[in-house]
This record gives sequence, C-alpha cells and structure tokens, in this order.
Amino acid sequence: MTVESPEKLAEALESVGYLADDGIATAGFLALRLGRPLFCEGEPGTGKTSLALGLAEALGLPLIRLQCHEGIDAAQALYEWDFPRQLLHLRALEAAGDGGLDVGAAEQSLYTERFLLSRPLLKALQTAPCVLLVDEIDRADDEFEAFLLQLLDENAVTIPEFGEVRAEHPPLVVLTSNRTREVHDALKRRCLYHWLEHPDLGREIEILRRKIPDLGEGLASQVATAVHRLREMELLKPPGVAESLDWAQALLALGMSELDAAAGARTLGSVLKYSEDLDRVRAKLDKLLA
Repeated sequence: MTVESPEKLAEALESVGYLADDGIATAGFLALRLGRPLFCEGEPGTGKTSLALGLAEALGLPLIRLQCHEGIDAAQALYEWDFPRQLLHLRALEAAGDGGLDVGAAEQSLYTERFLLSRPLLKALQTAPCVLLVDEIDRADDEFEAFLLQLLDENAVTIPEFGEVRAEHPPLVVLTSNRTREVHDALKRRCLYHWLEHPDLGREIEILRRKIPDLGEGLASQVATAVHRLREMELLKPPGVAESLDWAQALLALGMSELDAAAGARTLGSVLKYSEDLDRVRAKLDKLLA
C-alpha cells in the first residue's frame, strides 16, 4: 500500500482502529517515505506497540515481533542451527557412504538454509516487505543494541557459516522503549524519534468507544476522565490506555452503566496494579469520581 501523506496514513490507521494524532501520523509517514526505523519512547500504555500493530494491518504487511528481555542474544533474535537435524544428516551421509565420509563436503552441507532456524530479525529480512517490531529495546543490554546496528544500517546481517542475508525490500522497523534505561546514541541516530504521550481526553473517549462498541458515551467519558485524574496522582504505575479499556470492559461485564464510587471500588483492580496505588486511590475515590 502506498501512502501519500501523513493525513492518508492517519486515515488508514483509523480504518483499523488506531487513532493517530498528527505527530504520530507524521512520524509514521516519514519512516515509510525515508526508509528509516522509527524509535518510539513513552510511558507504558501510550500505544507504542499498538502503533506497530496498526501500521502492519493498515499497510497490509505481515508483522514480525521481537520481544526484548534481559540477556537476549543473537541466537534468540537472529538465528540458530538445527543441531539435531544436522546430526541426523551426518549419520545419513555416513550410512550412505558405507562409513566413508568426505569431511569437507559434509561440513558444507550442514550449513545451508535447510538447517537454518530463522528467528524474528532474520525472518524479517527474508519476509520483507513487512513491519518488524523490536519491542521494549530498553530491556535488552548494550551488546544487543550494538548487534542491531548492521541490520538498521544495511537491512542485512552476516551469518559466519552461511554468509550475508539482505532484504530485497527493507522492512519498516519500529523500536519501542519504556525508558527504563537510556538507549545508546548510536542506535537512536539511525532512527526517526517520536515521544508518545497519553491521549488527550477527547481522543481517549473516542478510543474507548471505537474499541468497545457497546460502551455508552456517558460511561466512556466517566472512565476516561477518571483515568486522566489518576494519571495526575503520584502513583507507582499510572494507568495507560490498556487499563482504561480493561476498566470499561469490567464495568460492562458487571452490567454497570455508570462509574460511581461503589462501582469504582469494586472494579479498581482493573485499572491499578499495585496495592499501594489501590490504597492511595480508595482514600480519595469519592473526590476522584465526583
């Protein structure tokens, strides 16, 4: 799908349920037009991961996701060799040769695409065009960031036993970070950057109505307003849009059409996930929902 402008991209994203503001639409459009990775930072729940999902659906491209975590390495992110199948292959060669084996030819036959297990990064290069989501890069370590640089620079990786794998069409790369640590400048320089804020009140109400069609406008407004007030409090984990949706769905599941203090007290665990936050909010619930 060819996108002609940020406004057209915003329309395409809206058609698949992602309501993008002008900043997000412009950042996504420039990433597509310039062929640059898009680095998205922001608080948890601001829609960073959902943006990559929305881009894939809106553009009609496959989504390949790499979920980062502490200690992630090339074997988990790029490739590994299927050792059991390689061993069976060697035994088959030995049996076929009546015990005689051409060592050089056998070794060469082991490192072919037949025995290569593609992990997300390699799969993205082989599948492109696609959307590659590198989610929560801040959870990985510096060594893994350095490992990503060749892929971001060249849309290619080098496998020592196999050679270079290069994408015919560069994937659209979206990297996300919750800023639990600073990502190295060398990685950021290769990307377009966008900081995602929580949606404003009007857009959050619209997101709730779009994602939960049975939700009435009044209840959607009450939930969004209460969540915005919660974000202004000093909480350990301010709620994101995902928690807004959870809260609204919980209220609907209980057959409630209004968010009052009683309904809020029963369903507060849908939106707050720390006991300290629950205690702090319960003490001010009447004022919060007034």
